[in-house]
Amino acid sequence: MNLANKITIFRIFLVPVFMLVLYSNINYSTYIAALIFIIASLTDTLDGYIARSKNMITNFGKFVDPLADKILVSAALISLVELGKVPGWVVVVIIAREFAISGFRIIAASEGITIAASPLGKIKTITQLLAIILLLLNNFPFYLLNLPIDTILLYISLFFTVVSGIDYIYKNRSTLKAGTK
Repeated sequence: MNLANKITIFRIFLVPVFMLVLYSNINYSTYIAALIFIIASLTDTLDGYIARSKNMITNFGKFVDPLADKILVSAALISLVELGKVPGWVVVVIIAREFAISGFRIIAASEGITIAASPLGKIKTITQLLAIILLLLNNFPFYLLNLPIDTILLYISLFFTVVSGIDYIYKNRSTLKAGTK
C-alpha cells in the first residue's frame, strides 16, 4: 500500500475518533472535534496531491478516497442533526446526492469510463466542509457579529450539492444510457 492510500485510510480512521470526541464530555469537545475534522479534511488534499505528483494513483485509491470523503462528511452531518444544528432533510438531500452520484460512477466504471470531478463538485465539497467546520465551532467567530455564516454556508452547500449532481448527470448522460443497454 502506497503513502497516498495510507493517508486515505488514516482519514477513515479519524472518523470514529472525531465521533468519540464530539460526543464526549470533555471540555471543548466540539472544538477538538472540529480540529480533527479539519485535519481529516486536509488529508484529502494531501493524499490527492501525493498520488498525482508521485504517480501513485491506484484503483484502490480511486475507490477508497471518495468513499472516505463521504464517510467523513456523512458522519459529521448526521452528528450535527443529532446535536440539533442541522435540519435532517438537508442531510438527506446531501447524502442522497452522494449515493446517486456514486451509483452513477459505478455504472460509468462498468463501461470503462472514469469521470473527473467538476468545478461545481469542488465548490460543493469546499462549502460543505466549511459549513461543517463552522457548525462545529458554533459559528465562531461570526457569532460575535451576529452573522449566521454557518447556516448560510450550509444552504449554499445544499444548493451546490443539488446543482452539481444535476450537472454531473446531465453532462455524462450518455454514460447512463450506455449502462442501461
